[in-house]
Amino acid sequence: MTLLYGFYGDDFTGSTDVLEQLAEGGVPAVLFLRQPDPELRARFPQVRAIGIAGDSRSRSPDWMDAHLPGAFDALRDAGLVHYKTCSTFDSSPHTGSIGRALDIGRAHFGGTAAIVVGAPHLRRYVAFGNLFAAAGAETYRIDRHPTMARHPVTPMREADLIRHLAGQTDARIALVPLDRIQAGDADTAWREAAGQADAVLFDGVSTADLAATGAVLLAHRVAFAAGSSGMTRALVLAWRAAGLIDPAAPAVRAPPTERLLVVSGSCSPVTARQIARSADSGYFALEADVPALLQGNQAEEARLVDTACAALADTGRCVVYSAQGPLGEDATAAGDRLGAALGRITAAAIRRTGLRRLLFAGGDTSSHGVAQLGIDALTWAAPIEPGAPLVRAHAADPAIDGLELVLKGGQIGGEDFFETVRSGG
Repeated sequence: MTLLYGFYGDDFTGSTDVLEQLAEGGVPAVLFLRQPDPELRARFPQVRAIGIAGDSRSRSPDWMDAHLPGAFDALRDAGLVHYKTCSTFDSSPHTGSIGRALDIGRAHFGGTAAIVVGAPHLRRYVAFGNLFAAAGAETYRIDRHPTMARHPVTPMREADLIRHLAGQTDARIALVPLDRIQAGDADTAWREAAGQADAVLFDGVSTADLAATGAVLLAHRVAFAAGSSGMTRALVLAWRAAGLIDPAAPAVRAPPTERLLVVSGSCSPVTARQIARSADSGYFALEADVPALLQGNQAEEARLVDTACAALADTGRCVVYSAQGPLGEDATAAGDRLGAALGRITAAAIRRTGLRRLLFAGGDTSSHGVAQLGIDALTWAAPIEPGAPLVRAHAADPAIDGLELVLKGGQIGGEDFFETVRSGG
């Protein structure tokens, strides 16, 4: 079957967000957790979109130079290729550089790249080049956001996305502004911008803005793009308008489950409130000794596994967490090591208890944690909440094959989100 689209996710959490957008649009898709060989791809012959879940959000530019070209090669036959970023666009010249990924993608695919960051379904908005994101009931400019302005690895100190990227790439970046999109002039604005720029950023604050953007990308056969799942939403709207996909996907609801393990490496206040609230729903809250985990202390890993398994046997509900809220400014960035340790703990608990549903919270740690489970691919299973769907694992290990997962960013979900996942939404 002809592929419409391919994507590389800079973390696992954001990659499942793309699966959700495709599923809602009726586009069958698969997300590979390793670079797919022909045998693995052949297991999913009916899909029209493929993705690779990566962890470049926590990696250096040198790492990207070594690894992204191979990933992009694996997606070359997939139509437009999308380097999927978080909708908060947090990155730096040294860690998770979106600018470096943009340079590598442009060199690989040629032409003018598109950048779409606004994702209204996640309450992320771009207006005249500036990014805004919600936190609770309020919407903030990203450099004043209570969490993202203080992110422990990639704090967002600049809301103007072109200025933000200028610290990461020498590419010339132009803007298709909101007033021209809403005046029906997006196509002309793209033509003008593409003639003088290496990449073009699109504003977007509504679904209608995304629809206009998607029409431009489709009409001009853009080969490479970077940005949030708003990019995926824009393309789905354009494919539907062009008659390339069915008008709507069938409604699906996740069934409830008796047992749920929550593993959190997030330091978001949103997740902190969810952890605090979970006790009211019968969850056993188990705090990890982070310094011990970072030192590779096997006794601490064993303690967490034993206690989590006992809680699951008792009440069926447990949350293992590394933080409750933002870390201090002097905190050491160690998402890769912490995530790997949490992943080992999770894998051991799954195999010991036969657990069939898991929630991972935190973008950086989720990527490194899920990588410890030996999963080959994920497919969408059911909606839970925008940005955090239920997905199903495909793996050689019978203990992992068929496992249901929700991978949520720190900012996603209401205070009862853990119970929402357990009950099926």
